[in-house]
Amino acid sequence: MKEYKNYYFVGAGGIGMAALERYFLAKGHRVAGYDRTSTPLTDSLKTDGVDIVFDDDPALIPDDMRSPLDTLVVYTPAVPDSHRGLSWFRENGFDVVKRAAVLGEVTRGSKGLCFAGTHGKTTTSSMAAHILHSTPAARCNAFLGGVLRNYNSNFLLSPESPYSVIEADEFDRSFHHLTPYIAVITATDPDHLDIYGTEEAYLESFARFTELIRPDGYLIVHKGLKLKPRPHAGVKVFEYSRDEGDFHAGNIRHDNGHITFDFVYPGGVIKDIDLGVPVDINVENAIAALAATSLLPEFDPEAARTAIASFLGPKRRFEFYLKEEGLPVIIDDYAHHPDELKASIQSVKALYPGRHLTVAFQPHLYSRTRDFAPEFADALSLADEVILLDIYPAREEPIPGVTSKIIFDDIKSVKKQLIEKTNLTETIKNCNFDILLTAGAGDIVDQLPAIVETVKKRHS
Repeated sequence: MKEYKNYYFVGAGGIGMAALERYFLAKGHRVAGYDRTSTPLTDSLKTDGVDIVFDDDPALIPDDMRSPLDTLVVYTPAVPDSHRGLSWFRENGFDVVKRAAVLGEVTRGSKGLCFAGTHGKTTTSSMAAHILHSTPAARCNAFLGGVLRNYNSNFLLSPESPYSVIEADEFDRSFHHLTPYIAVITATDPDHLDIYGTEEAYLESFARFTELIRPDGYLIVHKGLKLKPRPHAGVKVFEYSRDEGDFHAGNIRHDNGHITFDFVYPGGVIKDIDLGVPVDINVENAIAALAATSLLPEFDPEAARTAIASFLGPKRRFEFYLKEEGLPVIIDDYAHHPDELKASIQSVKALYPGRHLTVAFQPHLYSRTRDFAPEFADALSLADEVILLDIYPAREEPIPGVTSKIIFDDIKSVKKQLIEKTNLTETIKNCNFDILLTAGAGDIVDQLPAIVETVKKRHS
């Protein structure tokens, strides 16, 4: 893929697209694009220098980006083929490529640490990026699926570093464009069945991903997955998990809001690693990140220990919105798959044993709700109280008969409510809880500032 003067992004407000936009800006290119609505992320990108519009009228494409010789068009599969701007580019001979193809070029020009999996990939890739960025001899370029709170960005740039850290997305088989040096697979619980159709096809997609690892590379797989990997003969394969495998944790301790453990790996043991975000699921996430970075010659155990302790996490991954003495605790999590939701609820209950937990959940996608309604109901039944919102459709049209009610009817919690999103703040105002967990990949997060203010006023 040749280097262009200009880069135009269709779906510019997507978190994965944002990292590439910042990458090309940093390299001195002109960057513009379209997104459906204005968000805090598009505001931030515009401040950085990305020219973004919110109407797909081709007349709004900048004059200096109307030549196919000078401009590469990058799009996300979430944008429909009916998009007028995208159609104009295709009809006028532009090179139009998926975001994943551009990321693939990045991995072929560097040693890519690629983190894939149904869940856990954003946190593990962010941890690995923070470890490398905190290791002066290594550093990295990072393209992450969440805004890392340590840097207030989902993109890290280190032009001299040979390493790139990439969140490898299985949606639409995007990760098949990558050429990993180190591939980490955190989970293969079926998801995106609107794309794959069956669990077998989903697992086959991950198996294909393992074939793309460089012959001199490494594969690190969570122990116990159904996956049957097919890497090249020269690829070294390892397993990890919380309690066993080539990489695992030992001597896990919970004490006064801290979680500490020893990292056991083929190179020895790193003692007393203190999690910066002390929730149980992050023990396993940290093991995956430490495993990947420990395979690099620049790995520094002391720098890694310090990095894990200072790691603040990506935004919307177990993020505390209210944590003040004498007030209820409010936590937000991006969990949108039933296994993620279950892990998130269990982590809260482990962190605050015996406290009343209310979960406000916004299902994401009609197809995912249809495919996993019983599993979502089982996960939500772990809470003391549930507030269930209507489905956030994202890229999808409604599916007849699929609403949040098919989850709601099977929830076994003592107390549950099914409400419209617009009533969430008012509903929470009248709830009695010790801990509130808001969860989902939609726009439930937009109501958190008002919810926090409401809770504070109520307890003032």
